[in-house]
Amino acid sequence: MKTTQNNPSTSKRITAVILLLLFHITPLLLAQQAPPALLPLPQQVEWHNKQTAVMRVAVENDAHRPLIKEIIEGKGGIITEKSAIQLNITRVENIPEAPVNQEEAYRLTISKKEIYIEATNDKGEFNALQTLRQLITIKNGKPFAPCCKIVDWPAFGIRGFMHDVGRGYISIEELKREIANLSKFKINVFHWHLTEDLAWRLESKLFPMLNDSSNMMRLPGKFYTITEAKELEAFCQQHQMLLIPEIDMPGHSAAFTRALRHDMQSAEGMKLLKLLIDEVCETFSNSPYLHIGTDEVHFTNPAFVPEMVSYIRAKGKKVISWNPGWDYKRGEIDMTQMWSSRGRPTPGVPAIDSRLHYINHYDAFADIVGLFNSNIAGVKRQDEQHAGAIIALWNDRHVEKESEILLQNGFYPAILTLAERTWRGGGDAYLDQRGTMLDPEGSEGFNQFVDFENRMLHFKSSELIGLPFAYVRQSNVRWRITDPFPNGGDLTSSFPPEKALQENYTHKGKTYQTSLVNGAGIYLRHVWGKTVPAFYDNPQPNHTAYAFTHVYSPKDQTVGLWVSFQNYSRSEKDLPPQQGKWDYKESQIWINNEAVMPPVWTNTHQTKTNEIALGNENFEVREPLPIQLKKGWNKVLLKLPVGEFTTHEVRLVKWMFTAVFVTPDGLCGVNNLVYSPDKTIPQTK
Repeated sequence: MKTTQNNPSTSKRITAVILLLLFHITPLLLAQQAPPALLPLPQQVEWHNKQTAVMRVAVENDAHRPLIKEIIEGKGGIITEKSAIQLNITRVENIPEAPVNQEEAYRLTISKKEIYIEATNDKGEFNALQTLRQLITIKNGKPFAPCCKIVDWPAFGIRGFMHDVGRGYISIEELKREIANLSKFKINVFHWHLTEDLAWRLESKLFPMLNDSSNMMRLPGKFYTITEAKELEAFCQQHQMLLIPEIDMPGHSAAFTRALRHDMQSAEGMKLLKLLIDEVCETFSNSPYLHIGTDEVHFTNPAFVPEMVSYIRAKGKKVISWNPGWDYKRGEIDMTQMWSSRGRPTPGVPAIDSRLHYINHYDAFADIVGLFNSNIAGVKRQDEQHAGAIIALWNDRHVEKESEILLQNGFYPAILTLAERTWRGGGDAYLDQRGTMLDPEGSEGFNQFVDFENRMLHFKSSELIGLPFAYVRQSNVRWRITDPFPNGGDLTSSFPPEKALQENYTHKGKTYQTSLVNGAGIYLRHVWGKTVPAFYDNPQPNHTAYAFTHVYSPKDQTVGLWVSFQNYSRSEKDLPPQQGKWDYKESQIWINNEAVMPPVWTNTHQTKTNEIALGNENFEVREPLPIQLKKGWNKVLLKLPVGEFTTHEVRLVKWMFTAVFVTPDGLCGVNNLVYSPDKTIPQTK
């Protein structure tokens, strides 16, 4: 074999050429690098392939100076009197490109020497500054922003979240943390559900017995003082967030009756309630709305609702009411909030969509896909009938800790998904038509979700680091799932599991097939049954399905496993699984032919009650199961019987599964794993 010796002069010439190429190519690569992650994604973005340093910024006027200081200094820069780069905010009459919500629209232009914001008022300026916060990234210890032009506006004016603190309690400090964090993503409404059958959580100086521990059926002594309520109202205003307090009437008012000894709908009850309304309106003097509930109640006094609406309006407040609830006509109410699939807009009255946005029933993964794909109330952008959407957390079942309320309800993933959809608008169809399945891999819808998921996970590990956030990448998780009942057949529990590892197979004279799907959480039948489409078009009780995949690991390693076969809703009295069982349906999981046993369940009670707090039934609040993956392909097989759709132990049987590998601490997904039922490693471009 012929060999050649290296020539020193040749090596020098090659090195010189490489350095020359790097000299010319590096600026080009820097200019063409991926733009910063933005959430929600702006309506119009024009990137200019340049960037500017924002180490020293001169602010031309005093508008929003504290927020600008927080943003610039938070990224490592400083505010100075004079600098090569100026930040200027200008008021304009309108943003012509915005077809709706002019008051929140803005134009943001970044050049080498200027950050220029145009908006019609404070709201638009605030939104522009939150986008600027996301645009600034740190490189080599210094803050830079890409040169660009952004024209942006929200498709819907109401983009919010609700906490049911009547059944639970969340501290003022935690509420402030959420408001501050979510305002960065242009969430602009906090709906505060303050009263319930279990407890009246807002202090009353007139009727202190409302807050007495003896009149609270859960978390006695936990309530918000008037000072705290005023403080939170001011905090919301500072963050351009509308506070909507709710005093539920005349339903969900057992706490009122216990304390004051009168039903709300009685003549004496109405007198006392009006005094309370005076106090509430004074407490929330700067909030334009008061929510009055009116849902889930038998109306014994037909004058109650009209009289209360009239009384509140006379005090200068607008009134919001649940729908279904009281049957309003045009002009009789200022806004409705639709709950359940039966909710419908009242003609001529703006409606908030919370119909299928009750995240106390949501799965951590599948329902995020559904929420992302769904439009808002059946429309793509705001009109006179449709104002926006609010996600709601209803903790009928006691949940012990604040962090667990957020974890088990998938709070941050859900609200960030809603932030994207309500700002951007669009969506293929409503959740009851679109369902919760990811589009086929490689399709436009799939790619849009992947892009959103990347951006959401970026902010999980940056702006929201350390917060309760039980979500990891799921778009790369692939399964094959069997058809359990072709032509009336069934893969019973006696079916040999190894047969499910074939793409098509015959059993007892019937040909079974598998379908390829993506996702870490898959509903075979949704929690809301036929209302929301799931994997099976027509799921039947007493059937068994199988799901399988292979996972390629580049090395021997110990990982964590999130796995579950029943999401335990935070508003159900469900009994915990029996020890040694994953659920009451006999679900099972094998990894490399070894059965994975469930954890020791912390709850063991056999009497259904809302007052025994959820334990570790849901995977989000327990340590991931330690799993040893071998180098190469690892087989994962799930057996998924369903039994009846309603049982004594679990009211809302969810025919579903969640399975994904995470780091042993559960904070992140595991890098470099490939999920492929067919043992195929995707080709990288």
